[in-house]
Order: sequence, then structure tokens, then C-alpha cells
Amino acid sequence: MTAIDDLYQLGTSTWLDDLSRERITTGNLAQVKRDKSIVGVTTNPAIFAGAMSAGNAYDEQLATLRKESSLADAAVYAMSVKDVQDACDEFRDTFERTGGKDGRVSIEVDPRYAADEEKTVAQAAELWKLVGRENAMIKIPATDESLPAITASLAEGISVNVTLIFSVERYRQVIEAYKRGIAEAAKNGHDVSSIHSVASFFISRMDTEVDKRLDAIGTDEALALKGKAGIANARLAYQLFLDEFSDTAMTELPAGANKQRPLWASTGVKNPDYPADMYVVELAGPDTVNTMPEATIDAAIAGDRVGGDTLTGTAEASQAIFDQLAAAGIDVEDVVDVLEREGVEKFVDAWQELLDNMEENLK
Repeated sequence: MTAIDDLYQLGTSTWLDDLSRERITTGNLAQVKRDKSIVGVTTNPAIFAGAMSAGNAYDEQLATLRKESSLADAAVYAMSVKDVQDACDEFRDTFERTGGKDGRVSIEVDPRYAADEEKTVAQAAELWKLVGRENAMIKIPATDESLPAITASLAEGISVNVTLIFSVERYRQVIEAYKRGIAEAAKNGHDVSSIHSVASFFISRMDTEVDKRLDAIGTDEALALKGKAGIANARLAYQLFLDEFSDTAMTELPAGANKQRPLWASTGVKNPDYPADMYVVELAGPDTVNTMPEATIDAAIAGDRVGGDTLTGTAEASQAIFDQLAAAGIDVEDVVDVLEREGVEKFVDAWQELLDNMEENLK
């Protein structure tokens, strides 16, 4: 038993925030799954960019794609889909054991489509069909333009990982999109019990941006608030989850519908002064997912500090932190706007770099 098992007992599923062909073919993914008790995997454009630019694990498939005169976009997705398929197969037993709750592997739509609902919907459907595994999840960003795409994809029976959430208000919109999608799925004749969704709330990036602004303010009161915004933000989101997916609220959804669990993403600390397992220990509780880089998983195991539910009953204290941030001069709405814009930009940049490299490799 490790801290990751303790988390699972509390209700927090640990998913590995990383995937590569090398992890799969060397048996590393199976080993991490077995030895570190992970029950799922998430990917993003930056992860695949790193995986495909290192080593020679993709050389054989790349040679085939070159002979087929594949375009860079198609080649990148062919490689990504293959990795996700194999990871889904590795976690099939977890998927079956947990009734579809865990054993999930996420793949993201092209981040360049974040402001294009129609293209996002089309690619979500295409990826779902290409992967062809019921334990896959399609990642869709929580931008204004993509919110309707979340509903439309769920309505077609696609399990969705909603990503890049930075505020409670945006999370509220995501929940509404989920509920509409599940209602439409039922009307379309889908078995809603087979449709799962998570809402990925980004943690450390909030602290990075807020801490920078607190440093600029420089007062004792401001500096005392460093490292508190990310956790407080997530805890307020968790209270919204409890309200929106209470037993009473669930009766308003089609019979058999699942809760859309909050997922804590970006949980590797960016500030080395903070404990490496801070976003693990402080965000443990029922019906949640924490997707971690392997270094964070290792830190949680080594620290062995998981002691109990640190989410339930924390909303009032968390709101007090946000009141103090506002009093100190932090414009939280502007922080969120910056983080969402930069979040999309970072994924687009990683994706474009990957496409550029792929074009060169296909010559």
C-alpha cells in the first residue's frame, strides 16, 4: 500500500499524465500501472510532441507513413491513435473492474480548433471512431466556442474529458454543457450509463500567475497569500461539484447517468519552494481524479502524507482566500482570461512544432 492506494481509498483516482510508444513497448506503462497503482492515462499535444521527438520508437510506423505519402497531420494522429489504442488495451481490465469509471485514456482534439465548434465536433467524432475503444476519452477545451462541442459530442455517446478549466464560473458552464449532452444522448437512444466525463481543472498554473502578481504587489499581506490560490480555486470547484451532482440533482438527469468527476490537472508544482506532493495531499477526496506526471506520483509515494479528505467542507475557507486576494489587488477574472488564452497557445505551439518536425521526418 502506498499514498496512491490511500488516495484511491479516499475516492481519488490517480491517472498518469504521460504516454509514449517507448513506455508501451518496453513494458514500462504496465509496470507503472502495477507498481504505482495508476488507473488511467491522459495525454496532450505537448506530451506527444515530446514523445515523438525523442528516441526511435516511432521509426517503423514513420517509415510506413512515409511510403504512403502521409501528410503531417494524418501521420501525427496515426501515431497518437496507435499509442492510445495500446494504452486503452493495457487498462481494459481496470475499465471493466471499475465499471467504466477508470481505465480511461484521453486523446485531445487539434488545439488549433479551440475557437471552431464545427471542426471540434467533427474531429471528436473522428478520433472516437479511429481509436475504437470504449475506454477512450476525447479531450475538448473549455473555451467559449467549444462548450457547445462538448454537449454535441456527449450527445453522440462520446466520453469527454473537458480540459483547460481555470475558474469556477467556467466550470459551472462545463457542468451545464455536460448535463445538456447527457440529456440529448438519452433522447438519441444511447445508454447514458456507458458515457463518462471528467472536468479537468488546472491547478499549478493558477498559482504561477497569481504568485507572480503577488510578488509584484510585494506587501506582507500579498506575499502571505502565495501558493494558496490554486488549491482554494479547486476546493471551490469541488463544492460546486457536490452541489450540482448531489443525490437530488442526479434525479434530474436520465436514469443511469454518471457524475462528471472533477479532475485535478497541472498538479506538478512549478515553484520548487512548495512540497512536490502539495497538489496531491491538499486535493484528496471522494469522486475525483488527479492526473500526475510520474515525478509527482513518485513524490506522493515518497512523502506518504495522504492523511484524509482535504476537500469536503473547505469552501468557506477557500472563499476567504479569494476575498483576501481581491483585497490585495488581484484581478482574478483577468488571471483566468490570461491562463485560458495562454493554455490554448501553449498547446497550439507544441502541436505546430510537432507538425513541423513530422513534415521533415516524412521527407
